[in-house]
Amino acid sequence: MTRVKRGYTRHQRHKKILKLAKGYRASNSKLFKVANEQILHSLYYSFAHRRKKKGDFRKLWIARINAAARLNGLSYSKMVHGLKVAGVDVNRKVLADLAVSDSAAFAKFADVAKANQ
Repeated sequence: MTRVKRGYTRHQRHKKILKLAKGYRASNSKLFKVANEQILHSLYYSFAHRRKKKGDFRKLWIARINAAARLNGLSYSKMVHGLKVAGVDVNRKVLADLAVSDSAAFAKFADVAKANQ
């Protein structure tokens, strides 16, 4: 069998990994072996945490709605229950955005929730 030195191929593969590792600290961005392991971990974490991010945003929205609801004399759970009883179908993302950007509109939702507890 003929000998294969892999000069060009190996160089391109190493360049690809080191380019992905740009911005990492110390040898994590300089040495191929270390950078390769770091890239494998990073890709694993990014895959796993794409799912976790959805829960993190939901927690943030709930915290914002709760804070704004308490300014209007309600708790989060009473607000959501009141809206559900009233038949108002608005998701947490939109409610949280209203709580931050348009407090008057959020107050109207709070009034509807109070009326339908």
